[in-house]
Amino acid sequence: MATESDGEEETATTAGKLTGSPQLSVDDDLREMAKKAAWSVSSCKPGNGVLSLRDENLDTYWQSDGAQPHLVNIQFQKKVKLQLVVLYVDFKLDESYTPSKISIRAGDGFHNLKEIKTVELVKPVGWVHISLSGNDPRETFIHTFMLQIAVLSNHLNGRDTHIRQIKIYGPRPNPVPLQPFHFTSKEFITYSILR
Repeated sequence: MATESDGEEETATTAGKLTGSPQLSVDDDLREMAKKAAWSVSSCKPGNGVLSLRDENLDTYWQSDGAQPHLVNIQFQKKVKLQLVVLYVDFKLDESYTPSKISIRAGDGFHNLKEIKTVELVKPVGWVHISLSGNDPRETFIHTFMLQIAVLSNHLNGRDTHIRQIKIYGPRPNPVPLQPFHFTSKEFITYSILR
């Protein structure tokens, strides 16, 4: 379960707490953005580096090696719209290595990162969805060059952390600007505008 400091989540909630879901489910109007980014971590044990976060294998994990906070930095070449961060964590397997408090920060680079969301996890098992949208219903995404995920504390006062997967989603672009419909074929796009 997880509690969030601002906003509400799309997963099952019980009195302000979230439950990790065993299956990853994301809206069709979102696309995975992490492939376009450069990933780095603050520290890692040999064999448990940043590649373990992106290998689509829930049996591997990134393991930090050093003092908290533990950081995952995701940098994009151009400004992107991001809407959702999804983490896979497992308290049953990782126990004191499981994050208990996570901060999401965004900005143009390391020099101006601002905290946009803080989430507290309570014995999470499965995919934890963290929405990046603000309190205003019109703020459905953030526009940023860099996203940083900071593990501020672990369960049972653990020192190092395990995160098994991280996925980042942004809105799927409409191929025709200012067009409310999503035309996909070239023929439809050709005839979508009146001259």
